[in-house]
Amino acid sequence: MNDGVQKKAVKPGARFFFPDTLGNGSEVRLPSGAAHHAARVLRLTIGDPLVLFNGRGGEYQARIVRLDRGEVWVKTGGYTEPQRESPIESILAQGVCSGDRMDLTLQKSVELGVSGIQPLMTERSVVRLTAERAARRAEHWQNLVVSACEQCGRNTVPRVAALLKLEDWLARLPVAAPRGELRLLLSPTAEVSFKVLPKAPARVLLLVGPEGGLSGAEVAAALGRGFLPVRLGPRILRTETAALAALAGIQALWGDF
Repeated sequence: MNDGVQKKAVKPGARFFFPDTLGNGSEVRLPSGAAHHAARVLRLTIGDPLVLFNGRGGEYQARIVRLDRGEVWVKTGGYTEPQRESPIESILAQGVCSGDRMDLTLQKSVELGVSGIQPLMTERSVVRLTAERAARRAEHWQNLVVSACEQCGRNTVPRVAALLKLEDWLARLPVAAPRGELRLLLSPTAEVSFKVLPKAPARVLLLVGPEGGLSGAEVAAALGRGFLPVRLGPRILRTETAALAALAGIQALWGDF
């Protein structure tokens, strides 16, 4: 019998990051941001299912057991370790770009399986950050990565490293790449394309410049650290497009696409 009352559609398996230790049968309080999203945005209520993960590789089935003045308490159940990580490790070293471009790049790179992200200040970076603003941006970027993991199903959260100048980051790398590591520098003028790259490296470092690209001196410094210039076809791509296209190419060549 239809009594004319519309029931709320529950989104099964809504996923939330919980940064602390979890166990089977744990009763935990969601962080404030997750609690707001669960109760106010998704409108979940007592008994509704969700998934908790703490970034260390697995996930727990859980249910809401208590709602109290904006606080959401959940109890965990079974633990599983679904394999959603790429078989190839990829580190995106991205020149900081302006506006929403950096956020878009980080969010979508997580969906594309990136293992870690190194933001870089370069000579042509439009954005200039003080130490205080850099710290705030790093926190924002890491939170954005967590949200992307919640959305795409990943249980291992990629780390956003502290912002560095490109020359400082390059100086920290060994002059020669370790065995199994491939270092790629995106360049529209490179002669080498993705389709002729060596097969199946264990790890890829992908260096992408900001809106104006890298300077000649920066390119030379990267070449001195074993980076191979590669191009993505004959068209000029925006920095955010180039990074994501390259990551997709890496997954198609050696990952899980």
